[in-house]
Amino acid sequence: MFEQLGLIGCGLMGGSFALAMKKAGLVKRVVGYSKSPSTTDRARQLGVIDVEAPSALLAVAGADIVLVAVPVAATEATLKAIKHLVTPQMLIMDVGSTKADVVQAARRALRDQVGSFVPAHPITGREVSGVEHAEADLYSGRQVILTPTERTFTAQLQQAQDLWTALGSRVSSMSPESHDAAFAAVSHLPHLLAFAMMNSITGQVHGDDFLSLAGPGFRDFTRIAASDPKVWRDILLSNREELIAQSKLFQQTLHTIEQAMQKGDAQALEDMLTLASETRAHWRMGAKRK
Repeated sequence: MFEQLGLIGCGLMGGSFALAMKKAGLVKRVVGYSKSPSTTDRARQLGVIDVEAPSALLAVAGADIVLVAVPVAATEATLKAIKHLVTPQMLIMDVGSTKADVVQAARRALRDQVGSFVPAHPITGREVSGVEHAEADLYSGRQVILTPTERTFTAQLQQAQDLWTALGSRVSSMSPESHDAAFAAVSHLPHLLAFAMMNSITGQVHGDDFLSLAGPGFRDFTRIAASDPKVWRDILLSNREELIAQSKLFQQTLHTIEQAMQKGDAQALEDMLTLASETRAHWRMGAKRK
């Protein structure tokens, strides 16, 4: 049981974390701060937070656990703003989708207090944002990746593992670099492709007509293109080296498929489609490959 959660960023991810902790009976009080006062006020009205804080620093005052749920580009400034109230007993986590840049930001901002910080990435979310969409079960049954550094305190890492487990998440750990390489492939690239797909169609003369004919397959493929542009701008820029490498690999594979089509090579085309189809049919989210 934690006495007080200092929540910095009262949107979908932060709000859902607060609701999840309350539902599980893991926190007595939630003090929240968001850059937009109207967001913080709305979070209080919805019962996501108990007290509104006028600044990030005051949200941390008296807290024994802090969640930084801001766009990754704002991580360093946020951690600098709260540094003076960070203690060796405090657990600080983030929920950012990139980790190497977040770890470097934490090292610069927190300096000697960086041991209290446990970088975290919950593999969940929705294409809609805002505290009004927060839900207590957002993290239940989902993976949470922790990327501790050599300076992360053992006690805080154990606290983070126990907390996420208590919220119903499946917790694992890896290095920040391994995390960013993996998620460039399975998260960041799919978002990039969905954004590009929408723009490629709407940029055509008859794009609106084409969209009016689109069905469930198009809906499912492009769902994530409705995600928050500012959040994904930061993610794509933060992990651009790994993401560009994955994009080039994708382009090579796409080119190989196009070549088979141009040559009318039905067998080669079928072989590539079969490989993809069978791999996808046997894939299960969160399952370890044998």
